[in-house]
Amino acid sequence: MKPNLIFAFLILMQSVTTLQANAQLKISPDHRHLQTSSGKPFFWLGDTAWELFHKLDRAEAERYLKDRADKGFTVIQAVIIAELDGLNTPNPYGEKPLTGNDPAKPREAYFKHVDEIVKKAEELGLMIAMLPSWGDKWNKAWGQGPEIFTPKNAEVFGEYVGRRYKNNAIIWVLGGDRHIENQNQRDIIEAMARGLKKGDEGHHMMTFHPAGARTSSDYFKDASWIDFHMSQTGHSQDSKNYQFNLKNRALFPQRPYLDGEPRYEDHPNQFNPGKFGWMDDFDARQCAYWSLLSGACGHTYGNHNIWQFFNDRNPVSWARTNWTVALDQPGARQMGLMKKIFERYNWQRLVPDQSLIAKDNPENTEYEMAAVSQDGDFLMAYLPYGRKTQIRTEKLKAVKLRTSLYNPRDGHTLDLGISDNDGPKTITPPSEGRGSDWLLIIEQQN
Repeated sequence: MKPNLIFAFLILMQSVTTLQANAQLKISPDHRHLQTSSGKPFFWLGDTAWELFHKLDRAEAERYLKDRADKGFTVIQAVIIAELDGLNTPNPYGEKPLTGNDPAKPREAYFKHVDEIVKKAEELGLMIAMLPSWGDKWNKAWGQGPEIFTPKNAEVFGEYVGRRYKNNAIIWVLGGDRHIENQNQRDIIEAMARGLKKGDEGHHMMTFHPAGARTSSDYFKDASWIDFHMSQTGHSQDSKNYQFNLKNRALFPQRPYLDGEPRYEDHPNQFNPGKFGWMDDFDARQCAYWSLLSGACGHTYGNHNIWQFFNDRNPVSWARTNWTVALDQPGARQMGLMKKIFERYNWQRLVPDQSLIAKDNPENTEYEMAAVSQDGDFLMAYLPYGRKTQIRTEKLKAVKLRTSLYNPRDGHTLDLGISDNDGPKTITPPSEGRGSDWLLIIEQQN
């Protein structure tokens, strides 16, 4: 083998080995974020690829995964038994997940396809947040169903899936966009959780993906199997995901939390494009920065065309952009920029603190969100409309402070210079209005 090929091979093996070694994420000592087995903070930057295993062939899946890895994503959220007739419409290779729609009879050929995608994700440094099934298979409140799970077969299926992916880079996500409406449904979810833990011997973390405008703590606040809380905050410009985060922050026992399904880029606002138009990259960015500054352990981006892998046929809820084109819609790239700026700092030490904002701050679309490091070395404030603001700095310890404005749209930083830490700072961004958001950073000057 040529030296350059040997080097490339070694780098690939090192990447895979590192990811597998860190496949067992754990809760940080302060119960506020996730970390790897080596103790490094893990920044959850997720993408909702719900139909990944069901709709894409392996070449398409590799294209998608490589794009997301290149843009800085760390987690891909995908479903084994998918929403869009995942039981009876086969995957691109003609395979269905179950024999006779029986959860106790998984089909090996279907799961081999899932195996290959999981393996490719690992090679690219990505973790799969894996839903064993979408929620209509245990609560057909809407969608195609049918309901196939009982507490007994849910545990059997969970054990099978858990054992199969015990040694992979997996995070388990139960639920799948449904409410818990009765005891039988609760029993199904808890049985699935038991099965997963039995199958993977407790190797992987677990959470619950609820229906819109809800959070996992609404149903499983005290459940021992919940490692961190996940919200679905809804597909409306009126949604305020920081409210869900702050609700979970106040709970005991303390657990990390994040928004696992926020406003989707290129999604009809409130499912009514004729009346309310479409959401865009600003809507996605606003949710993301609100998330991180309200103490989340990361954030999940979503694109309306990507989750369903829309290919110009059979659109769900007015999808309008082929998924291969939607890969490059601006919101996804801007999520990577967000991750980069937060990872320059000890983002996991940030504490939400609205007292930093020294002006009227009504909870509308222009709501400014602020947080300060527990160490008193930096603070951040998100200015969604770029309006002039006032920031209190007494919680920073340094005598001299450096102020800058980070542009979430293009990743450039505007240095506003050094000043004394002698009272509130008035900041006037260079542009304002919808789509002119800025991240204000004030930090100690060494």
